[in-house]
Amino acid sequence: MKKEKYFDIIKRPLLTEKSSALTSGDPKEGYAFEVKFDSTKEEIKEAVEALFGVKVVSVNTVITAGKVKRVGRNIGRRSTWKKAYIRLKDGDKINLVEGV
Repeated sequence: MKKEKYFDIIKRPLLTEKSSALTSGDPKEGYAFEVKFDSTKEEIKEAVEALFGVKVVSVNTVITAGKVKRVGRNIGRRSTWKKAYIRLKDGDKINLVEGV
């Protein structure tokens, strides 16, 4: 696949409290990414390995339902999206924040 295709699959890293707790764990490094809704685990694994030059051990995906939100009297709904939890081989690491 082309590199542009990989950027379509991996939308952005999720830098949340839960994802930072995953990366600080000793046994395995773990990362969370927002991914394309119709992407498969194999595509996600291939994209992470190609973009970051690491070896992926496992990929777990979660579909997060969009929340109902209200602004004044208007009621709307946020989009449903997909996130992937990535576990890397021992010793591999992804630098998500520049300068760290």
